[in-house]
Amino acid sequence: MASMSSPQEDRPFVVPCADLAPGAPLRWLALGWRDLRRAPGLSLLFGAVILVVSVVVSALAWSLGRFALLATLLSGFVFVAPLVAVGLYCVSRALEAGRTPTLRDSFVLARRVAGQAGVFALVQLVILLLWSRAGMMVNAFVPIEDGSTRALLEFLLIGSLAGSVFAALTFAIAAFSLPMIADRDVDMVTAGISSVNAVLRNKGVCILWAAIIAALTAVGFLTAYLGLVVVMPWLAYSAWHAYRETLDASDWPRLD
Repeated sequence: MASMSSPQEDRPFVVPCADLAPGAPLRWLALGWRDLRRAPGLSLLFGAVILVVSVVVSALAWSLGRFALLATLLSGFVFVAPLVAVGLYCVSRALEAGRTPTLRDSFVLARRVAGQAGVFALVQLVILLLWSRAGMMVNAFVPIEDGSTRALLEFLLIGSLAGSVFAALTFAIAAFSLPMIADRDVDMVTAGISSVNAVLRNKGVCILWAAIIAALTAVGFLTAYLGLVVVMPWLAYSAWHAYRETLDASDWPRLD
């Protein structure tokens, strides 16, 4: 008698990914901008939330100057940010399906994927803490108290190399995993591994994409955070289209 396999057993361990063209990030930005223009009200609302949270965290950290408080605030932000991102992905998801996006739909989806988004946030928090610890170790082994140019250069070089490793790991896990969680009934482990695999198979394109994200985010911060109101929704919508073009998650059921 032939054995019956479940749909889960038939799925690949890693979500199949496409080979991306060099100009893909620019196309994602164009599609993301189109979504922002099609849903300006919701986009600016989410952008305003991001602006307020960023200003509050920065103001408290600056005024109180306590590392423990800053760590607590950053930890809270790490857990809130994925839910805000999911809400934005819901906007692009609705537009793609030909529906009118609503704030209620974003809340419903964010609540539904809160568990997996929490796992995502926990992973990012662990990386953030390890990154912070690595910075302390670099400062301990390469002290710059003597003020010499050589010590400063060594500190900057080693610190930059260590930071690059953690930044690359953070990006590789986050690049495509969170949009997939907002779209499909999938666990964070599968989504995270699939995202890393897609990044490794498209290194050049993803390096360009990461550089664009960093540059636009820097613009948002350099404009006294005001630019974040537009930049963050734009990047979230672009990330949604990046996921849709890169990962073929058709073997996993869609979230309704």
